[in-house]
Amino acid sequence: MILKQLRLSQRLSQEQLAQMSGLNVRTIQRIESGHKASVESLKCLAAALEVDISTLEQEKFVMDKHTENWKKLPFWLKCMFSLNFLDIHIARATSRRITIISHISGFLFCLLGLINQASLVGGLIMLVNAYLFTYLTWLGDQNGIWYDSPGTAVT
Repeated sequence: MILKQLRLSQRLSQEQLAQMSGLNVRTIQRIESGHKASVESLKCLAAALEVDISTLEQEKFVMDKHTENWKKLPFWLKCMFSLNFLDIHIARATSRRITIISHISGFLFCLLGLINQASLVGGLIMLVNAYLFTYLTWLGDQNGIWYDSPGTAVT
């Protein structure tokens, strides 16, 4: 079920969705963790999220390219979605690790650049990569795209 993806795409916390739908927060947590939802719960959630019940029952979220959300995305982000780059369900912690590793290796290679110019170029490329992932992490925070494994509480 794609309840969590729909909730995050609308930038709602579990508490906010519970209040909008009239359901208990614990009910939403159970549904998001993969438990079966009653028809009544699905109706309440569908009304709160302004989607059909059939949309809630989908296993995978597919972005409708005719919606306003799609039209608002920057061109390069549309390209990433089109290439399924963002379909790998990257976790925020992974993005942060890549950023830290890129910074450390970039600085080390820049230090080696005092001896060898090729190392300096490699270090600069790694630093640019680190700053790119910092920016992507910020975008992920802004758009709520992070995937969290079951058992991780995200609100």
